[in-house]
Amino acid sequence: MIIRRFLKNVWDVFRRGDMVLLLLCLVASGVGCVFIASATAHSGSMRYLVIQIGAIILGIISYVAVSAIDLDFVSEHRGVLVAFNIFLLLLLIPFGTDFESGNKSWLAFPFLPFSIQPAELCKITFVLILASVMASYQQRISSFRSVFTMLFHLILLVGLNILISEDAGVSLIFVFIFAGMALAGGVNWGWIGTGLGLVAAGAPLVWTYFMKEHQKSRILVLFDPTIDPQGIDERYHMKRSLLSLTGGGLTGQGLFQGNRTQIGALPAQHTDYIFSAIGEEAGFVGCFFVLALLVAIIIRCVVVGSRSQNYLRRMVCFGAATALIFQICSNVGMCIGVTPVIGLTLPFISYGGSSIVSLFAMLGLVSGVHARPSPKKHELYIRPYR
Repeated sequence: MIIRRFLKNVWDVFRRGDMVLLLLCLVASGVGCVFIASATAHSGSMRYLVIQIGAIILGIISYVAVSAIDLDFVSEHRGVLVAFNIFLLLLLIPFGTDFESGNKSWLAFPFLPFSIQPAELCKITFVLILASVMASYQQRISSFRSVFTMLFHLILLVGLNILISEDAGVSLIFVFIFAGMALAGGVNWGWIGTGLGLVAAGAPLVWTYFMKEHQKSRILVLFDPTIDPQGIDERYHMKRSLLSLTGGGLTGQGLFQGNRTQIGALPAQHTDYIFSAIGEEAGFVGCFFVLALLVAIIIRCVVVGSRSQNYLRRMVCFGAATALIFQICSNVGMCIGVTPVIGLTLPFISYGGSSIVSLFAMLGLVSGVHARPSPKKHELYIRPYR
């Protein structure tokens, strides 16, 4: 029965799925491939481009498969998603690696030729879990029990991720998803104000007792110009990034022509700092075009969610849009030197297999909402109350 319904939903994806959103994702991914090819040309290898194209193909498959998922069925079994998140993060203990980043955030299985970042997959399941909880309490969304349940899932995921991987930066995306969905879902401003107050009160304690020196330096360097003014230590990445980003002027130096990019002088120029490489080779025009594409994807998610009359489905779309907003702002802000370096890639543009597949899968949820904006009436009578 479940398999038959899934296959029917797959057919519905091709008939009623969001092909506009898929096209936007494919265009953005294609643009990303062009700049990845340029940013890695100095290595003389096509390995990164081949892996990225393979990830895009897997991403398209994931988009279609996730679009066919019955959100109401998933919502009623959110405990399975919670268990999946815990299991995935626990795998970091025996199989986790940091790739010299200082954070044990990737799974490197000996039998796989690629690594997996659990946080990328947990991002999708967290949106589903939070949307399910909020739908369960939608008539009393600001009640203590509702807010406490939402906070429990946030603290569980963030706490496990920081405890095991020590990656506090990536964990911020879950906090931002939580805040965005709570605001969009109608949680009253009293709770939001209380949360901001607790964050402000707890910040000095976190700074003093929990943050490491290198984490503090990443923040302080944004506000204190006396820290590493020569750009050889804490400010090294920021200085290199800004030199490349501003070196292209209005139209850039040309693809495969960047004087820093083509000698590999920009750190992580195909991943974290690809936006700076775009600025150097395509200039302001190229940066604007990339950002316009990504903003169009966000707007499409919001439009699909707004058109749905079903609370659960709206929250899923708004959660996906919120995740994209935070990731884009974080990456671009890092490249222009206004936000700390936390290792988030630029969606669809940066190199990263697990990132691309998870992004397509997350937006597959939005496509599923577009195909089925509300549950069928006859299903409302056979489903148990959440």
